[in-house]
Amino acid sequence: MFKTLLLITIGLLPSLFSLWVIRRTQWRIRSQLRQAAINASRDRIQQNLRSVEGDDAPPAVGDRYYLEGVGFLIGDISCKFNARSGYLRCAINPNGPCQSCRYYESRESASK
Repeated sequence: MFKTLLLITIGLLPSLFSLWVIRRTQWRIRSQLRQAAINASRDRIQQNLRSVEGDDAPPAVGDRYYLEGVGFLIGDISCKFNARSGYLRCAINPNGPCQSCRYYESRESASK
């Protein structure tokens, strides 16, 4: 009886070892993919912040405003189409610039 169990155990050991190696490799690959996704999203967020903060190019005067409780808004906040966001300037012309925009409409004239 003992010899039979020993034979079965020795016969199953290579396949169990193989399963263990495969699982470990899959876990390592998933971990690397997860880390790559985190790094990519972090890079994308930093790139968006750089474009908003103006590390690549200084923001136009009056292009960035701080609204308490909301945070930084970019673009001309007196425009009807302003997105009221720190990432988009306006719904029609998201990348800007706001100066000499042909879609500009002041809020006062839009409310009349």
